[in-house]
Amino acid sequence: MNPRQARRFAEATGKNAKTDKVDAEMLARMGSVLDLEARAPNTKHLNILRKLMTARRGLVKDRVTVRTRMQLITQTLLKRHLKERLAQIEKHIDQVDRAIMEMITGEEDLRVRFEILVSIPGISTATAFSMLIEMPELGAMSGKQAASLAGLAPISRQSGKWQGKERIQGGRAFLRRAMYMPAFCTIRHNLQSKEKYKQLVKAGKPPKVALIAIMRKLVVLANALLRDGRKWSENPT
Repeated sequence: MNPRQARRFAEATGKNAKTDKVDAEMLARMGSVLDLEARAPNTKHLNILRKLMTARRGLVKDRVTVRTRMQLITQTLLKRHLKERLAQIEKHIDQVDRAIMEMITGEEDLRVRFEILVSIPGISTATAFSMLIEMPELGAMSGKQAASLAGLAPISRQSGKWQGKERIQGGRAFLRRAMYMPAFCTIRHNLQSKEKYKQLVKAGKPPKVALIAIMRKLVVLANALLRDGRKWSENPT
């Protein structure tokens, strides 16, 4: 359960206190009132993969920082140190990627899911890592649920005659960020996505909104293919 959602449920019932007893009571009440579906806890395998993914994100941030500093530093000694640091970071990223791949290929279910994801145009190995690890529920829900869980579903804001702008919010932020470049790539190299993007922009949608729609389409497509156990080439529509 999303901790923030559970906390807000407790506050909505007038329970501002937070103790183990209150939490247990509120979680039980929430599960009963909202008829929540029980899900198995994350496996030890997935927890290890998440730790590796967290380490990878930290290394990628370090790489960006070092590359930025290299553009500003002119002193020879410091530039050499930064080049050595960058080489070390690249080596560590490669080691983490190999460790993640070994764990994925070591599990038959994860291996099959990974192969399905990378068959989708625009989805790279790194993006597939993020989708498998950050959103293991993919393939076990509806397309709307997948888009909402990824934080890519537009949220309506309306009251009486007032109609606010729809915005995306919440969801899995790390996965949402990971989907940006694949969407950008697919509108350049995939004819269907390119045409969809052009249609949205022509209809008056801001380019960023149109790009988010392509991101959402990729997540929904991935969910459908994983649910059916088929690669994109076997069901390109």
